[in-house]
Amino acid sequence: MTTTPSFILATEFYPPDPSTTATYLGAIAGAIALDMTTIVLSGTPGSAKSEAAEGTPAVIEIANWKPPKHALSRRLIASTALAMRMFWAIYRRARRHDVVMSVTSPFTLPYAITLAARLRGARTALLIYDLYPEALEVAGIAKPTSLIARALRRANAWLFRALSAIFVIGRDVAPLLLRYPGVGAEKIHFVPNWTLLPIGFREPDLGNPLRNSDPAQFVVGLCGNLGFTHAPRTVFEAARLLRQDDHIHFVLSGWGVGWAELKSLQASENLENVTLLDPVPEDQLAEFLAAADAWIIPYRRNVAGVSIPSRLYNFLAVGRAVIVGTDANSEAGLAVTEEDIGWVVPPEDAVTLAQAVSEAAADRDATLRRGRQAATAALKYSEQASTLRYREIVRQLSAD
Repeated sequence: MTTTPSFILATEFYPPDPSTTATYLGAIAGAIALDMTTIVLSGTPGSAKSEAAEGTPAVIEIANWKPPKHALSRRLIASTALAMRMFWAIYRRARRHDVVMSVTSPFTLPYAITLAARLRGARTALLIYDLYPEALEVAGIAKPTSLIARALRRANAWLFRALSAIFVIGRDVAPLLLRYPGVGAEKIHFVPNWTLLPIGFREPDLGNPLRNSDPAQFVVGLCGNLGFTHAPRTVFEAARLLRQDDHIHFVLSGWGVGWAELKSLQASENLENVTLLDPVPEDQLAEFLAAADAWIIPYRRNVAGVSIPSRLYNFLAVGRAVIVGTDANSEAGLAVTEEDIGWVVPPEDAVTLAQAVSEAAADRDATLRRGRQAATAALKYSEQASTLRYREIVRQLSAD
């Protein structure tokens, strides 16, 4: 007797968790549920439903302890414990020809999930949001020759060979994966994330308070999570170089380790052309992004294939030009260049970044044109297009 294959997603983050990761995974699971029985093993409290409606995922909560972000040792223990619970949950439920997918957050999860699925004869897939140890190396947390980096590479060599499919959200990830022995291009699938805001060019609001009551002011912004792969200091240094230009103002908003650095720098320098703002509520984000003339995304060196370009899509959605400090072969760099929607400058180069900001401010018509092109480019990054691609690949895996 043959059974119809099911799709099982194992993830720590799932709605109602407010993270973008949870939002994307909720949409992916919901789309795949249109084709086949879908089960979500979720580490998010409150995500389970008493009864799933037909054509929707059945969500099963897995107990999960979430220490504070700064408690690194406790977070490692908690993520390891979650991986063990997920292992047994998959081992009990997965069957031959099922498709089991995990996500690289936390980093311990894919190894446990893939092993359990392989033991049960299921197909396996991985969605890569963060690539370790490469991300640790870029952040300066681990050296390539360190014990943890070598151990992770050895574990990855097994993991990537064992997987049936690998989903990447940037074209720059594939070259890093292909360095691992036994990994072929045929199992790597590029499926970009999509914008989470309504798409459409917004005319700049010259009366917005961010312009300090000066309609002629050119506002350039930085916002979002400023993690270990970002270089917010570069933006601050660019603002320092442009501090004599009264017509350019920097609005910086965000959270994470980089945000703490920016607050410290501004407390020390008190630059008049810099305004620091707390993150705005999600329902005000589109209006906030439209208030600036251009947005900056500052990456550290060598982030190609390591850092997620998700915030780029929201900038495109509101129709704003983008200035990206990154390697030219990164996904963000490729997208900005191909669509002609902004500037790509070398990472951690405050002088060149300041020059790009000056150029954008000096020719506002060209900057607005790039913003309009950005809104058009955003149409390529739709939820429907991306989730359809996930559905196609999962259906193919279940039929193999």
